[in-house]
Amino acid sequence: MRVVVADDSLLVREGVRALLSDQDDLSVIGLAADHDELLSSVAQLSPDVVVTDICMPPTNTDEGVRAALALRASHPRVGVVVLSQYDDPAHSTALLQDGVAGRAYLLKERLAQPGQLADAVRAVAGGGSVIDPRIVETMLTARSRPAGSALRHLTARERQVLSEMATGANNSTIAERLFVTVRAVERHINSIFAKLGLAEEGETHRRVGAVLLYLAERD
Repeated sequence: MRVVVADDSLLVREGVRALLSDQDDLSVIGLAADHDELLSSVAQLSPDVVVTDICMPPTNTDEGVRAALALRASHPRVGVVVLSQYDDPAHSTALLQDGVAGRAYLLKERLAQPGQLADAVRAVAGGGSVIDPRIVETMLTARSRPAGSALRHLTARERQVLSEMATGANNSTIAERLFVTVRAVERHINSIFAKLGLAEEGETHRRVGAVLLYLAERD
C-alpha cells in the first residue's frame, strides 16, 4: 500500500515514515509539511492512504480534518488516518460527519505502539475505520452516558439502519439497501436518536454520536 505522510514537524514526518517503512506491505511514497502540499501530493502520487497531523500550516488548527473532508469528495478511495495530540471531541465529530468508512482518528501517543498505526493504515485502505478508544470515551463522557447502554433498546431493524449509517450512507442509500422507503428510514433514525438520548442535538452531531456508540459496542 502506498502512503503519503503529512506533518509540519520534520521529526514526526521522518519518524512516521520509518515506522511504516518497516512494514513489508507499506511504502511511504511522499511527504508533506502543510495542508496544500498534502492535497497536491495526493493529486500527483495517487496514494492508497494518507497519514496526517490534525494541525498544520497555514492556520495550525484543523487542516488534517479539512484535508480528509476534501479528499472524501476528490479522492473517495483514499483512506485517511488523522493523528492528534489531544482527544478533542469537536475534531473527531467534524472528521466523521460524512461517515467513518476509510477514516481513522488516533492519538499521537499511539506512535509508541507501531503496530497500531500500521493496522490503522491497513484498515482505512480497505474501507474500514479505527477510532482511538480514548476519543470514543471522551465523546461519550461529554454526553454523560455510559457507552453502549442504550443500544440494547434498539430493534433489529434499527440496528441495521445504524450499521448503514456507520458507512456514511445517506437516508436514500439506506432505504435502497434495506428495501424500505425513505420515510421508513427517517422514522427508524428518529427512533434511534430518541433511544440514544440524542434528540436535543444537531443533525450532524446526532448521526456522529449514534455511530460512535455503535462503534464503541462493536469494538
